[in-house]
Amino acid sequence: MKRPGRGATPALRSDVALANLVIERFGLSNAFGHASARIPGTDRFLMPTRRSPGLATAATLLTVDLDGRVVDGDGAPNSEVWIHARIYAARSDVGGVAHVHAPSCVVLGQIGRTVRPLHNAGAVAGEVPVYQRPGLIRTRDLGDAVAAVLGHRRAMLLRGHGANVADADVRRAIVVACFLEEAARLQVDALAAAGGHEAWLRYYGAEEADRVRAELDTPVSMDRAWEYYAALVR
Repeated sequence: MKRPGRGATPALRSDVALANLVIERFGLSNAFGHASARIPGTDRFLMPTRRSPGLATAATLLTVDLDGRVVDGDGAPNSEVWIHARIYAARSDVGGVAHVHAPSCVVLGQIGRTVRPLHNAGAVAGEVPVYQRPGLIRTRDLGDAVAAVLGHRRAMLLRGHGANVADADVRRAIVVACFLEEAARLQVDALAAAGGHEAWLRYYGAEEADRVRAELDTPVSMDRAWEYYAALVR
């Protein structure tokens, strides 16, 4: 085995392992899906081997570079490692990425919609663009295309596939991913309750969404949410 990557602390490894357990236990993924974290001060990141996120452990994480090469650890990364590698390559501000197969996010993408805020936590993700090509992201070019659709934003849908979330660290990425699926589920339920009449839904306006996001997107609130999600999978 190669030497551990610089900055891959036990605490960061623990966070990445917990992040993967959270997306599986909270129904955002099952046998598939993955979360990663950039190793601070490097162009490398930690992610699990090619198994269910529910089986991730701190000891088995891989260190991967922005060209999708494993530089430390035993095993192969998920074939969609390019989602993570190319988002990190495009966004120096991103420290954590979650790729999830969240069911309600899939539903919205497949009925020509995206996630819009109907409740407070739904405002946190901000604008959510949709990557329209169905299928897996198994090449560098497709990874670059996904990163381009995400742009400067923190969340996106992949039609028929799921969602990606990119944030300052893996804890925040996981919290926003959970908020995003909660918002999508409420939106699907609200559309059903309204008989498909979307005009009946009282989405937050831009000013309302901005205000609520500023109130919730704080270290105290995000730490509290992470504490909750992580406690239930430990």
